[in-house]
Amino acid sequence: MSEASEVGYRRPPTSTRFQKGRSGNPKGRPRGRHNRPPYEAILGQTVSIKEDGVERRVSAAEAFLLYMTKRGLDGDGAAARYALTAIEEARAARPAESGGGVTTIVRCFVEPGTVNMALEPLGMASKLDRYRPSARMMLEPWIVEMALARLGDRRLTPGEQETIVRAVRTPHKVKWPDWWEVKG
Repeated sequence: MSEASEVGYRRPPTSTRFQKGRSGNPKGRPRGRHNRPPYEAILGQTVSIKEDGVERRVSAAEAFLLYMTKRGLDGDGAAARYALTAIEEARAARPAESGGGVTTIVRCFVEPGTVNMALEPLGMASKLDRYRPSARMMLEPWIVEMALARLGDRRLTPGEQETIVRAVRTPHKVKWPDWWEVKG
């Protein structure tokens, strides 16, 4: 068979094949394109976020990190690991002369008799409806386990146990002690 007859699947005509020593893209990539990853353009933008009813402007990277931290505090383990990794990387990348000190101090004043304002930022409880200031708070399973461990030999009555089970956000995730009677 001659070369002219060897045309078919994966065998283009010799006249249209790439020539030896000649580039398939003679002009090359246009200048100024793809010089940086596309996510840098997005994360460098400024966005508006609303915290406690107050709107403020932050970089998209900071907003994303705040979102992942919030999801981590809400119980998403993967988001918590990602947020911690990102924070550690940011600390490592920060110049040594910046001081690395506290940049913002947030004070939450708590009315006498209520601890709801303190429980949520500490990750000890979650609001059932985060958009309503008067929403019911539910305890996180880990804080209940820690409190039960502090009881020692003291036992709670079935009525007290029922009250605690109703106050836990996910009672099925709590490792209840052997003496516990009321299950969720």
